[in-house]
Amino acid sequence: MDYRTGSMGRVLTIRFDHEEDFLDGLKEIVLKEKIENGWFQILGAVRQADVVIGPEKPAMPPKPVWTKVNEAREAIGTGSIYMDGAEPVIHLHAALGHHGETLTACVRKNTKGSVRNNLELFGRKCAAGSFICMSS
Repeated sequence: MDYRTGSMGRVLTIRFDHEEDFLDGLKEIVLKEKIENGWFQILGAVRQADVVIGPEKPAMPPKPVWTKVNEAREAIGTGSIYMDGAEPVIHLHAALGHHGETLTACVRKNTKGSVRNNLELFGRKCAAGSFICMSS
């Protein structure tokens, strides 16, 4: 285990419109705002996404089981952001509901919103060695 204490940095409120790829949009904002790490929550709807619904077996490294979302689904999720060199890495877990059925997944790529998505990003440009959304 490893941990650090810190304080909250900036808070960004972001709205993605219908059909926008919110993962690509989030990466763009992270780079523009020079956010080195953070966490976020999303509330809205997804109509398209490639998601991972678990590992094939409980082994390391995990072999992901992929599926596609190709219908409008209500969405609520939370995720983290960190930089891997010059590229932001986004790790989002979400519950995606449709007509009473819920798919819980790691949302990975090709995301298209349905209606509008609201995202709150809590992030900070942090000192070296810090992680999550805190800085020393």
